[in-house]
Amino acid sequence: MSSLRQNKVSRLLLKELSIIFQQNGTDWFPNTMISVTVVRVSPDLSFAKVYLSIFGATEPIDCVKGVNENSKMIRGLLGKIIKKQLRIVPEIAFYLDDSLDYAEALDEALKQ
Repeated sequence: MSSLRQNKVSRLLLKELSIIFQQNGTDWFPNTMISVTVVRVSPDLSFAKVYLSIFGATEPIDCVKGVNENSKMIRGLLGKIIKKQLRIVPEIAFYLDDSLDYAEALDEALKQ
């Protein structure tokens, strides 16, 4: 059960990270579209799990590894944007969002 504050912080992070990936994603991974689908924040607001949906030329697993390697830089960019809204910028870990693959597999199973 997430609190109201957790929900507000997760929406803020989702919005700002989406903008960061929109502006810089093509520079980091050419011919690849990266979108932030879900952000889950810990109860103490010190850690955030960010789920990414990746489409394009780059292999999704390699893309997530590259983003995780640059998570400090992304956290720094995020900190510059939200410094007036949050006292502490949470640590960020990126994961591949496989909900579309799961939905597609479930759809195929239902068709049979």
